Amino acid sequence: MTQTTLNGEAQKPPKQSKAEEMALKQREISVAAFFEKNRHLLGFDNPRKALLTTVKEAVDNSLDACEEAEILPEIIVEMIELSENKYRIIIEDNGPGIVKAQIPKIFAKLLYGSKFHKLSQSRGQQGIGISASVMYAQLTTGKPAKIVSKTGPKTQAHLYELHIDTETNKPEIVRDEVKEWNKDSGTRIEIDLEGTYIKGNQSVDEYLKQTAIVNPHVTLIYTNPKAEQIIFPRATEVVPVPAKEIKPHPYGVELGVFIRMLKYTESRTLQSFLTSEFSRVGAGTAKEICQHAALLPNTKPAAVSREMAESLMKGIKKTKIIAPPSDCISPIGEVNLEKGLRKEINAEFYTTITRPPAVYRGNPFVIEVGIAYGGEQPCDKQVKLLRYANRVPLLYQQGAGAVAKSTAVTNWRPYGLQQSGRNLPVGPLTVVVHIASVWVPFTSESKEAIAHYSEIMKEIRLAIQECGRKLGSYVNKKKRVGAELKKRSYIEKYIPHVGDALKDLLELKPEASENIQTLLKEILEEQRGKVATVGVVDNPDYDENFANIGKEDKEEKPEGEENESN
Repeated sequence: MTQTTLNGEAQKPPKQSKAEEMALKQREISVAAFFEKNRHLLGFDNPRKALLTTVKEAVDNSLDACEEAEILPEIIVEMIELSENKYRIIIEDNGPGIVKAQIPKIFAKLLYGSKFHKLSQSRGQQGIGISASVMYAQLTTGKPAKIVSKTGPKTQAHLYELHIDTETNKPEIVRDEVKEWNKDSGTRIEIDLEGTYIKGNQSVDEYLKQTAIVNPHVTLIYTNPKAEQIIFPRATEVVPVPAKEIKPHPYGVELGVFIRMLKYTESRTLQSFLTSEFSRVGAGTAKEICQHAALLPNTKPAAVSREMAESLMKGIKKTKIIAPPSDCISPIGEVNLEKGLRKEINAEFYTTITRPPAVYRGNPFVIEVGIAYGGEQPCDKQVKLLRYANRVPLLYQQGAGAVAKSTAVTNWRPYGLQQSGRNLPVGPLTVVVHIASVWVPFTSESKEAIAHYSEIMKEIRLAIQECGRKLGSYVNKKKRVGAELKKRSYIEKYIPHVGDALKDLLELKPEASENIQTLLKEILEEQRGKVATVGVVDNPDYDENFANIGKEDKEEKPEGEENESN
């Protein structure tokens, strides 16, 4: 377009600058569009992993919903091969169901959920997982996800077929209707996607088996693409105690978050703000914080400047505040963890430990460790390490994160295992490490490894060492019993010959030989103690005198073990 001057001459418009040209190209990016191009961040970087991630996210949601409603979960997982590298994933649960209006947002809107701002233990945290699976299916097959949900026996089931509008991060409803469903309550999702099914350590089969270990209250019914059905029955009828929501602890709040909380609080004074917005802060503690910050307790929160907020943060660090409550965490428990191990791993010795609650960055957490030794496990390979976070198996990045490092740096030699340097030991052993926390510090959005917080790593080592002492006691006693049996067999072999020789030397009657052998056996028992055969713990013929081998927890620490408890 040209412009005309007063002289009637044509004049070209001024040329746009580079900055103006660049400004015309800039626009907002939705979170769905970002993850559409960066799906590897969410665990969809290859077809095999995509299949596992989809099953994992759906099962995790079902377990969270059932436990929050205090329902014993019964989850059906079915994988159907539609064509080459195309699968239909079906997950059905007996949970409380989902309200009709929330179904499209939960399954077809990224970063939508109820757990991000809630400080209590849960499997999901970010509101990305299942909606990311729907987006991946949409990208690879173009088919919508099908969801059926029912909230009670007297309500109707609702059927939705959904896409995600990645430009706006909003659900697109393809189909919405009422459906007859012969189920009291629950949710069912069907997703067609591109994937690869291979059995192994990072397969859906392994994920479900590991899930059954740390969730002994769950019944899983799994049908794989080869039409083979596997049932993981529950080992306990007790639903885990629901984790309670808590407020943030002052030690875990950063300055920027603290300033935002001051801006939006409804409290009228600084003292009431501290007592109402944080856990473990009473009126006396709030006054002490204000005193250390040189601020009046009746200061209005809206009047607090950045410099004053910084002073308050320093005042919080100077004030001794008790640790946050631990009822926001629902650990597995030693008894239930051992039940899960016995159910899924064939071994001869089991032991578990649940550590007392600890804190990192103001977030409470609990470390649990269980070990299964012997049985059908290979003796010439590295121990099998199973990592969990909030009852969810972490199958990828096995050598990364705090769990793998803490296990490798532990000295396993005093416990009867071979170990080369700072590597995992070699022996017939499975080690389970579980962290339960209100906010697990994952190293990435795909939630595959736990960050190297020193507080977490210390608790893991202490828990491993405690289980290791029990294992060492069992292994050493088993060796002593074996040596004793070997010596006993040698002596018993020659008792008849000694009896015959004594009969001849003392010129006794022929029937005296049996009496002499009996007396020699009694002397042997008196000198060496009663020795029984050590077999598998679960063997009904197993001598009860050895049923508690390794159960003692008050053994002295073996030489070479780090004394971190001090």
